[in-house]
Amino acid sequence: QVQLVESGGGSLQAVGSLRLSCAASEYTYSTSCSGWFRQPSGREREAVAGTDGDGTASYADSVKARFTISKDKAKNTLYLLMNDLKPEDTAMYYCAAAPFRAYCPTTYPIAPYARLVDFSYWGQGTQVTVSS
Repeated sequence: QVQLVESGGGSLQAVGSLRLSCAASEYTYSTSCSGWFRQPSGREREAVAGTDGDGTASYADSVKARFTISKDKAKNTLYLLMNDLKPEDTAMYYCAAAPFRAYCPTTYPIAPYARLVDFSYWGQGTQVTVSS
């Protein structure tokens, strides 16, 4: 059974940095696409960063140049490094992964266009709260 377990969230002041981790079991990130979504309170979940089947990264405009998505093959872990955090980055953050490369979107970048149904596996979420 595939499990994605996030960690690394927390509360901090603006301009600080956090690194979110998403450890996978019974799943290999290098064989498919994955991404990070966030859902502010009362709003829809949105894709903020993704890595497609070829490893190409994509980002939502709101986080471009501040967030970096990466994978550690040895640890089978997906990361999201978040720098220069802003209060508007406050949200629950979720990692997501597709079961096979064939399921990955090919006509649009994962961020910001991926739909929730593009991904079969989801983590439980980790809260990030940024104060001004």
